[in-house]
Amino acid sequence: MTKERAFLEVPRQDPGYRPREERLKDFHAVERRLTDEELNRQVSRCMDCGIPFCHGAGCPLANVIPEFNARVYEGAWREAADLLSMTNPFPEFTGRICPAPCEGSCVAGMHDAPVTIRQAELAIAEKGFERGFIRPEPPAVRRAGQVAVVGSGPAGLAVAQTLNRCGYHVTVYENAPKPGGVLRYGIPDFKLEKWIIDRRLQLMEAEGVRFETRVEIGRDISHRFLASRYDAVVLTGGAREPRDVKAPGRELAGIHFAMPYLVQQNRRLDGEIIPPETAILAAGARVVVIGGGDTGADCLGTALRQGAKDVWQIEILPEPPRRRAESNPWPQWPVILRESSSHQEGGHRRWSVTVQRFEGEHGRVRRVHGVEVDWVTPAGGGRPVPREKPGSEFVLEADLVLLAMGFVGPGPNPYVETLGIALDERGFIRRDAGHMTSVAGIFVAGDMTQGASLVVRAMADGVKAARGVDAYLRSEKP
Repeated sequence: MTKERAFLEVPRQDPGYRPREERLKDFHAVERRLTDEELNRQVSRCMDCGIPFCHGAGCPLANVIPEFNARVYEGAWREAADLLSMTNPFPEFTGRICPAPCEGSCVAGMHDAPVTIRQAELAIAEKGFERGFIRPEPPAVRRAGQVAVVGSGPAGLAVAQTLNRCGYHVTVYENAPKPGGVLRYGIPDFKLEKWIIDRRLQLMEAEGVRFETRVEIGRDISHRFLASRYDAVVLTGGAREPRDVKAPGRELAGIHFAMPYLVQQNRRLDGEIIPPETAILAAGARVVVIGGGDTGADCLGTALRQGAKDVWQIEILPEPPRRRAESNPWPQWPVILRESSSHQEGGHRRWSVTVQRFEGEHGRVRRVHGVEVDWVTPAGGGRPVPREKPGSEFVLEADLVLLAMGFVGPGPNPYVETLGIALDERGFIRRDAGHMTSVAGIFVAGDMTQGASLVVRAMADGVKAARGVDAYLRSEKP
């Protein structure tokens, strides 16, 4: 235990955000950082539990959290960085954007606020870069194996990092102008500034990882090309097919999926010119975001910064409770009402509603017609289903509608289709225990196989897939 009784005597302290009026004028990071003194007090709350549920039940990467908390409390930053780097390939990412399932499993959270684990992780990562603990570590010995990683999002980068440090020659292929995948193009700068990604990419290149951008596998490069040059291929393209809404008026102009909207803004900030005829902008618009999750919140924050006149975020699911329900006991992930920095900046939220139809004028959307729903358990039992409430219809004025309802699959992929790689009943890529697909030597990791999920889960899956590739190459290519 770092400090006796600290978990009883020291209250939790979060870093907070920059002032609302200030952060709405830019896209810079909104979250502040705890000082070293504040962080020392916070990690002193760690109970050094006999069974650390934060490590086992909470963290997908299995970070050794009590141990690195103790090192932070002692000021042993190098040791803390070494411990964290053993399990987490990119703590500077998770320290900023992870929803911290570890904190949901923190024992201190059973009766009080959990330890600020994510803030400790971020501090360790940044101290590591500042003091040179996190630096290029090329492998001492290179193996003969060549691996191609298709996709440079969190799963792809984790695969590349792990295999490169095992000594394999790794090339990452990305169809976008720059590597990073959803980290670069899907997550707003106010949550993850892109210099953080570039810093890590430079380090990976210094360690020997090669990045090839603006290349689409299956179109620009064939399977024959990959098979002739690589001993293994790892697919990490993500879940790209968004869930659509089936309602009259869906064809109206001004209704867009959330990801193209967020991608455009990130590219705009990177200096790219978006043609006016394809630009999706919220300036002066009445915006309705359909979907109550993180992507919807990112749309809300982006729209407010672009100068939207008004923003509504609506969700078909009921509003979560502010405290755990009895059916959601610790150490499960707490299904409770969460408020992001974007929600604190403005806009409106509405729960338990669904869209009936879109109304337009001159071919463009102008109104969203919705209705409230009750969630009813069928007479025969099973999961609750939404039922419209008669007389609860409402109308929202809208010049821009953004669909942020998640993803239903990886979408069309010429490489996968040409090879006849097996899919599961949901349309995701099947794999075995070693992450290999139905085609020998071709592996898969991340959202392409497990469905859209958290960045930290994609990273953890990438690390596991790399281990599967390593085992395969050791058996096939001794």
